Amino acid sequence: MKGENGKRTEMLMKKGARVINRDIAVFAFFLFLSFIFWYLNSLGKENEAEIKYQVEYTNIPKERVITAEQPADLNLFLKGPGYSILKLKISVKKAPLIIDISKVTYKRAAGDRASNYYIVTSGLSKSLNVQIKSGCEIISIKPDTLFFALDKVVANSSGIPDNKSDNKNKQ
Repeated sequence: MKGENGKRTEMLMKKGARVINRDIAVFAFFLFLSFIFWYLNSLGKENEAEIKYQVEYTNIPKERVITAEQPADLNLFLKGPGYSILKLKISVKKAPLIIDISKVTYKRAAGDRASNYYIVTSGLSKSLNVQIKSGCEIISIKPDTLFFALDKVVANSSGIPDNKSDNKNKQ
């Protein structure tokens, strides 16, 4: 009889292990499902996020040229529905943001060069909001100021435009 009870116990243990393994699988499935529902619910609420965009400068005055290294990226801090923010974050091909120099107010920077200028990026919020085409609102932009140098284009003796600074070294 001991042999028969041993086989029965062994069989019950194997059956119990299968039940436990099945219970773990069912538990894991419903845990994953609840995570998905929680995430979808959180996307429907207001969220904040930071997204980096490349920048292109257009409509530079014809008699001027940007000579100094200007920032190529802007970090936008956005507030809006989670679905819109997720869409912006996972979009593979983000179009660069266009800063139209002819439409923004840039100011001369204090310093030794007369060709140094700056743009305060908080004034660009409306224009950039239109460009990103989402239901999000731009809270802030980093960097808060864009510095650049606009030098006059001067033709050399061969008639080919040559980039020279406003302040020439006088000897």
